[in-house]
Amino acid sequence: MSNDDASDLGVALPAAAAALSAEERAGLVNELKNKLQNLAGQHADVLETLSPNVRKRVEVLREIQSEHDELEKKFFEERAALEAKYQKLYEPLYTKRYEIVNGIVKVEGETNEAVMDEEGDKCVEEKGVPDFWQTAMKMNEILAEEISERDEGALKYLKDIKWSRNDDPKGFKLEFFFDSNPYFKNTVLTKTYHMVDDENEPILEKAIGTKIEWYPGKCLTQKVLKKKPKKGSKNAKPITKTENCESFFNFFNPPQIPEDDDIDDELAEELQDRMEHDYNIGSAIRDKLIPHAVSWFTGEAVQGNEYDGLESDYDSDDQDGDEDEDGDEEDEREERKGKKKMQRASANAGLNQHVERPPECKQQ
Repeated sequence: MSNDDASDLGVALPAAAAALSAEERAGLVNELKNKLQNLAGQHADVLETLSPNVRKRVEVLREIQSEHDELEKKFFEERAALEAKYQKLYEPLYTKRYEIVNGIVKVEGETNEAVMDEEGDKCVEEKGVPDFWQTAMKMNEILAEEISERDEGALKYLKDIKWSRNDDPKGFKLEFFFDSNPYFKNTVLTKTYHMVDDENEPILEKAIGTKIEWYPGKCLTQKVLKKKPKKGSKNAKPITKTENCESFFNFFNPPQIPEDDDIDDELAEELQDRMEHDYNIGSAIRDKLIPHAVSWFTGEAVQGNEYDGLESDYDSDDQDGDEDEDGDEEDEREERKGKKKMQRASANAGLNQHVERPPECKQQ
């Protein structure tokens, strides 16, 4: 399946339904109706067990709940309108940020200074804020886990990230704008999330990503392994093998549904976990990174997240259980925390490179 194929289990269901005969579809509908009737019957059974007075009170409570549901529906509608209003007000601020980050405009008080290049052999003008988005992303706990060391070269060319709403009620699209670079031909990479409403609870229907046009030998989502031929082999040339590898750019190739509709429970659960993780990445970019990019760049946003999860950690310490299993889980948590700290340290090191400036060139 292509990168633009749907990436949710929900997509497999219509395909499976289409393969059913008319008789089978009718049977499926009847089965669903029976299940709904059984559920309704269970609710009725609960009411039947109540005394007349209590049942009356519960009926009034249900009427109150209906009023609440109507108000909640209006709340969601008004909130969506309010978010759309403020999103338009944010746009000019995002434009100013883009212009400063990319050196399109100068800020008040800055001088026409130049610094030595990385090789230290010539003076160059330092424009904008180098590595702005890459540094900000690496400071975010969720995104840092996705960025490999190999990705950093390509992310240096990231100029801006934007998000916008879809036609779907709660769907959204992310756009990543890149400068011309030696890694891929695309100047814009997009990721689109299509959502459906289920009683005001958004459910991911599918996710679609841009197919990246990698330049030869520059693909970051795959690595080429070379193995020496066995001794005595007639073929003296090394054997090459291509394998998928971890990369942030896998984000644009969301989890795919196998063409075989017969998915076992284990595979279905694995796909669901991967899709939820994929959606969490997109939500972190939309809700945290884009609105507060400079706070992530400086590390200020990290301070507000340092205490996340501490309460659950204390709770787990107080619980008695199988010490061996708890120890294994804790080891895994510590390993993940260590990895995140190293990635943040790497981002901080990149930030320090901007703070500890290279020698300035003397103006002639």
